[in-house]
This record gives sequence, C-alpha cells and structure tokens, in this order.
Amino acid sequence: MIWPDLVTLSGTHARLEPLALRHHDDLAQAVADGELWRLWYTRIPTPVEMAGEIERRLGLRAAGTMLPFAVVEVASGRAVGMTTYMNIDASNRRVEIGSTWYRRSAQRSPINTECKLMLLGHAFETLACIAVEFRTHFFNHQSRQAIERLGAKLDGVMRNHIHMPDGTLRDTCVYSIIAAEWPTVCRHLSFQLERPHPA
Repeated sequence: MIWPDLVTLSGTHARLEPLALRHHDDLAQAVADGELWRLWYTRIPTPVEMAGEIERRLGLRAAGTMLPFAVVEVASGRAVGMTTYMNIDASNRRVEIGSTWYRRSAQRSPINTECKLMLLGHAFETLACIAVEFRTHFFNHQSRQAIERLGAKLDGVMRNHIHMPDGTLRDTCVYSIIAAEWPTVCRHLSFQLERPHPA
C-alpha cells in the first residue's frame, strides 16, 4: 500500500489535485509564463519537456516516493503549477514539500500560502507526520525567503549535495517544521491569508 493516499485538497484560492496527464496543456502554458526553466538554480521543465516531467512524477508516485499535485487556480479552473510530497518516509512519518513551481502571474499571490497551509495541515493533522521538510538551492534566495516566511527553521546546509544539469554542484539548504510547531505556523499562515492583498 502506497502512503500517503491520493487526496484532493481544496481552498479558496487554490485546489491541489493529484497530478494527471490531463493537466499537461495548462502546465505547458503555465511554465512558459516567465520562461521558468531559465532559472539556473532550480529544475523546471520546458513546455516540450512537460509530458516527460508528468510521467516522471507519476512514476515516482508508483514507486511510493512522491505524491505529486497539480496546483489549480480556483478562479480560472486552470493548473498554474505543480507541487509534491516527496522523499516520503512512511515508517517515520516524514515528508518533504518540494518540486514546486508556479507560473509567474501566480507568484507572490495567496495561492502559494494557501497551498502550503493545505499541505502542512494534511501532513500534520491527517497523516500524523512528525516533521515536514523543505529543501532548496543555497542561491535560490526567493525560495529560501518564502520557506522562512512559512515559519520553517534551517536545519543545515548539505554542501556539494547534488549535480545540477549545467554541471555545477548544488549546496542544499534543509529546513523543517516539526509537529509541535504546527499550531503556531498554522495560525501564522491563516493570518497571512486573512490579510487583504493588492489587486
């Protein structure tokens, strides 16, 4: 049995649906908004590579190491990005939230905050996780700031952790939120969503 089970998580701004091939066209359009694959410090597929990336993530789901989602914008009904539970450790009830990207027009909107609130809530309240992890490139300052705004704490930096497609070596910053911190983080994220956002 693969843990965690497939689930759809619904909010006001976003809905997290189990990733499927039917999301392909929306995601290919979404990744072209800002040409996200040009960011050297992360791995984001081009529109041409999107079908292969969906298949890769579904393969990891079949292997029990990932639960991938399409991020659907409620207002438009279109998929605007992807996110996952990954590096799943069922025996220790730990997951990482990662492999996340959003089309440029959806960045710095309530969508990311709400998605993290839903993913963390499901992890701690339904899956009974003891910790949720986040990892990012040392030089991905936008991602690091976003993770820190969630309330995650830096566990450390794994130096020369992985090879990047351009041949460079990635230093990986590892953050986590532990179960005891979840009530405070939940209140913080809920407060952020309650604040008015500029149109």
